[in-house]
Amino acid sequence: MKLETPQRGSVIRYAYLWADEHRRGRDEATKERPSLVLALTIHRTDGRAQVLVLAITHAKPSNPSDAVPLPPNIKNQLGLDSEASWIVTTEANAFLWPGPDLRPVPDREPATVFYGQIPDKLLQEVALSYLENRKKQLGEIVSRST
Repeated sequence: MKLETPQRGSVIRYAYLWADEHRRGRDEATKERPSLVLALTIHRTDGRAQVLVLAITHAKPSNPSDAVPLPPNIKNQLGLDSEASWIVTTEANAFLWPGPDLRPVPDREPATVFYGQIPDKLLQEVALSYLENRKKQLGEIVSRST
């Protein structure tokens, strides 16, 4: 499976490690899930990309400002289920691309880790929510690269 560098707004299948799991000493995720590539930086020395991803979950946030709803039509375009989902904007995982926690999307041929891309307008909404939560010191980043 070829792993091209993602773009901002790509939705990938990833073994996301929640910040609370990390604080309890876990270093492996318990579940693979769709995750949104919010940002990436290309390293000058080796050309590898540092990727910042946000989890997509079915769990409704207790505080609406902690996540951005993923509209049903976009979920459908990505090939995700029809249950309500949110993009969590209070934490993130960061890793060097490609990382060991990428997983193939089930039932996709040819094999790929990419579900697809979200629209720029939604990406901007997610980015603003994430930045607002960072200002409130709610934007914990779990580093997954060694």
